[in-house]
Parts: sequence; structure tokens; C-alpha cells
Amino acid sequence: MAKFDKPEDIKVIVATDCGSTTTKAILIEFTNGEYRLVSRGEAPTTVEAPFEDVTMGVLNAVAELEELTGRKILDENSKFISPANGKTGTDVYISTSSAGGGLQMMVAGVVRSMTAESAERAALGAGAIVMDVIASNDKRLPHQQIERIRHLRPDMILLSGGIDGGTTTHVVELAELIAAADPRPRLGSSYQLPVIYAGNKDAAEAVAEVLKDKVDLKTVDNLRPVLERENLGPAREEIHELFMEHVMAQAPGYKKLMSWTDAPIMPTPGAVGLIIQTIADQYNIEAIGVDIGGATTDVFSVFRPEGGKPVFNRTVSANLGMSYSISNVFAEATVPMVMRWVPFEMDERDLRNRVKNKMVRPTTIPQSLEELIFEQAIAKEALRLAFIQHKSFATTLKGVQQQRTIADAFDQKSSGDSIVNMLSLDMLIGSGGVLSHAPRRQQAAFMMIDAFLPEGITRLAVDSIFMMPQLGVLAEVQPKAATEVFDKDCLIHLGTCICPSGKSKKGGPVMKYSIELPDGTKSGTLNHLEMKKFELGLGDDGLPLKAKAVLEPEKHFDLGAGKGAKVQVELNGGVVGIILDGRGRPFDLSTLAEKERVSYLKEWMKELDIYPGM
Repeated sequence: MAKFDKPEDIKVIVATDCGSTTTKAILIEFTNGEYRLVSRGEAPTTVEAPFEDVTMGVLNAVAELEELTGRKILDENSKFISPANGKTGTDVYISTSSAGGGLQMMVAGVVRSMTAESAERAALGAGAIVMDVIASNDKRLPHQQIERIRHLRPDMILLSGGIDGGTTTHVVELAELIAAADPRPRLGSSYQLPVIYAGNKDAAEAVAEVLKDKVDLKTVDNLRPVLERENLGPAREEIHELFMEHVMAQAPGYKKLMSWTDAPIMPTPGAVGLIIQTIADQYNIEAIGVDIGGATTDVFSVFRPEGGKPVFNRTVSANLGMSYSISNVFAEATVPMVMRWVPFEMDERDLRNRVKNKMVRPTTIPQSLEELIFEQAIAKEALRLAFIQHKSFATTLKGVQQQRTIADAFDQKSSGDSIVNMLSLDMLIGSGGVLSHAPRRQQAAFMMIDAFLPEGITRLAVDSIFMMPQLGVLAEVQPKAATEVFDKDCLIHLGTCICPSGKSKKGGPVMKYSIELPDGTKSGTLNHLEMKKFELGLGDDGLPLKAKAVLEPEKHFDLGAGKGAKVQVELNGGVVGIILDGRGRPFDLSTLAEKERVSYLKEWMKELDIYPGM
């Protein structure tokens, strides 16, 4: 990590994100006492033939920045001019990358639901795609596990197992499997595959003996030194180091790029996770971020179980996306689940053809309102399924003995409960083409509300132009710049969703409300299956306007303070405003009769002004 004597001396920043198809560059400057985004440029990524040099795409994207801003950033030898002086140069250049397929890993652990899961959490948090999880109890025979390691050719393997001072046999057996597989790395044949050992320290010598001469072994502190605690930091740091040293160094042009940057290049998803963590930390909030792409959907969350330390989780749904993986979404969600969000009939054969067309031509965008509604219905299901997967992974530690009272026994709770608590969630941030580039911001808000079903009082936002990766790596160098630009230029504040959690009889009252808006106080009763929207926009500074509100849920409903408890709160506005959602939680639209479902959908879409002419 490049060290800067005084982060406050950094006034001009250039950051790039080398994606699999596009390289994006942003210019940030310190003006009028704050850091702001000045401009953005992009160019095709050049990691593949015929160019096979990632720096060409970077130079092209930066050249566009120069053209748009008049700032001279590169000298005649295509080198970054540093430090900045007037309208020339930059103080810092940083980058992230997912070009060349990103970081692909395998993890191995003794018990699938304990140490192997901790290893998976460490790898996902570092920004990796986890190709497979090998465990002593995963029901595969040793020869099948060996064949799998050989076949997948990961960039690196993370091996864990056993608490410090515990038994060493099983973790050494896993090391023997890896040695027998004699794995070759995906990129480059001239170096040994990196393996990180983060297990029982008493087994470290035996593991080193088994794997010597076979792999490039690095040993770090145990992921689960004791059952009650995870220690993921050292393993994540080592993954980043090896990503730079091995994976990046093998990809065309990366050695040159690494010599240009002032901080280590980070895997794109790892950087997005870092900015979500930084924001949650700085504002002391619980947050969920989602990035829905063409092939995958990443979900990030920061929660504080029972008011304790913040816990970060990331999951990758590798088969849920809006272009390359759209057929998988359609198959996994099933036709009725997608069609429940569409307020008109469509021919099933026509639907399937549209889905296949999107898969074959991933860059196409909807040409009619009908197509747009259908595509956004698929997006809701992709987000919903990815979030279900995330909740099942973001859990309390499994295998931990907890003191249980009689009440706990009746509560039927086991260790391994999800820590995702929608009632305590403060902010939901969406990113990815279908959310960031939705023709109307109300559509992005509606997709997120229907997919995630937020409860209580939740702020909604989308990433305007997908610069979260660059801001994530910037958070390591200049956290103030990262958070200011994130708040004022990256985030489009949509507003606040208020949804009392609970069930009611159809049409019955859910909540009384009184909201002091700039154009007068709005008061009334929100009924079951009703949605309402009130305008509360942004101030001259681009930040959300605030409104005082008194919210009084009915006795079976909860806004986070307990059933029936009145809440006095300050609400944040946004480009959409305040949305009151009286549909209750849990909510399942498919339980309504067909005619009723269509009628309610049209009513909500009209009230929220989702589609023109509804």
C-alpha cells in the first residue's frame, strides 16, 4: 500500500476500473472545500487479442478525461504526470480490475458448514468468485475431489480447518488431496499455484511438509482460532497480495499498470464491498448493496447483530444476471413468478423467445413499454433470488454452543441464524445497468422494494454511473474524498420507503401518518395493499431534503420500535420522494387472484408514476 504523509495534501485523483468489457476512468478534484467528481471517461478494455495490453484501454479512457476537462494528465510518453500543478497532472492514480475473469478461487475446509464456510466468507469478502468448496464431509470421494481441483484450475486455493490446538488429521488430509491433484494455475504456466493456509496453527508444519515443492504456500493466522470467533482479515489481505503478485502479473499489460498505480490494484467486487463497509462505518448505519450485472448478481451487507460489531458479508450469485444468465433466472424463478409482476397477459412462447434473444444479444435494450415491464419483472426475480442466497449465507457462526433458556428452546432458533434484519436496515443501494440506467428513477425504487421487501423505514439509493469500485480503492488512500464523492456524486438518493411489518386483513388500516412536507403537512391512514407517494426532493446542494414525521402503526404492525409503537422520525427525501408501502410483510403477490393482482399492480404503478400513461 502506498503511504501518503498527509492524505489532505491529495487534491487531484484519477481512478480507473478495468472491467471485462469497459474500462472506466474518473477525475476527482478538491474544490471549494470539498472533493467532487469532475468528469468520467470510458473506453473498451484491451486485455484480449488483438491488443493484449490492459494499459491501452486505461490510456484511452484517461485521454477522454483529458479531452473533456482540458486537464493534461499524461506526458508525451503516456506516463502519469505527478504531482498535480494547476491544470496539469494528478496527485494520485489508483485502479481496480475484474478484467480477465476477475479473481477465481477454490476454498477447502474440514467441516462444510463451519471452517469451509468461514473460508468462503474470507474469499468472497476479498472480491473472489468461489468456484467450488471442498470439505472433508462434502460427500464426494477423494478421487472426485482431486479431479475437481485439476479440472477447475483456480487462480489460488484457500485451505482452512480446525481450531488452534485441535485435531490436525483432517486438515492434513485436505493438504494431501491438493498435493495429489498437483494443480496448475489458470493464467501462466511458469509459476506454482498459490495456496494460502489459514487453519489450525499446530498443523502448519505438517501441511507445509505435504505441499512443499508442489505449490507456492503462504501461511497466515487461523480463520477460526476458536469456534466462537472468525478472524478473516489476515486471509483477505493475503488474497489481495497474491492477486497482485500472481494473477495480475500474468494478465497482459498488468505489470506495467501495477508500476503506474499509487496503491495496490484491487479486485472490483472487493473494492465495492470496501466502499459499502466504509459508508456503513462512517455513518454508523446498517446497509445492503446490490450489483446486478449481465452474468452475476453480487449482494453486500453490513449488519450489527444485537448491536455488536459490524459484520460484513458478500455473496455472488454466479447464474443470476440480466443478459448472459437471463435464461437461468427465468428457469430458476419459473414463469409464474416472473409474470406475477406483469399487469397484462403475454404469450409464453413469445416470452421465451425474448429471453433467448437477450441472451444471444446481451447489449440490446427494450424497445417498447411492454418489453421494459417484462425485463424489469425478470430483474425483480434475479434480485429476489440473489438476496435469498445472501440471507442463507450471512449467518451467525455455526457450530457454536450457545447458552439457551427455556424461551430459546420454544423459539426454535438454532445457531446459524441469518443476521440480515430488514427492520434494522438503514439503507438499500442498487447498482448495475437495469437499476442505474432505468428510464425513470421510480422504476429502480419499485424494483428494489418488490425484490428486497424492506421493512420499517429504509432509505433507497442507486449508484449513478457505477463508480463504487474506484471509490472503494480510494477509501484506502483518502477516505474523506471517497465518502464525499460517494454521497454527492455517486449516489442518486431516491428517497425513503416506509413499510410496517406485519399482516392484516385485506383493506384494513395499517398505519396512521403525519408528514411535514415543504408544501404542507400530509396526514391520513395507510390501508392494507395500498401504496402512496409524496414529493420530497433534493436541496440546492444535491443532498436529500428532510421532513419530520409521526408514524403510528396498528397494533399488529411494527416499524422497528415494537408492535403498535408510535415513531417520531426525520425522513430523507430524494428524486422519487417518500413511498408508503401498506402491503405488509411477508408479502407475496402470487397469492392474489389473477384479476385482483392485475388491478393492484396497475394501481401501484399509477400511484408511484412508474410507467408513462399507466
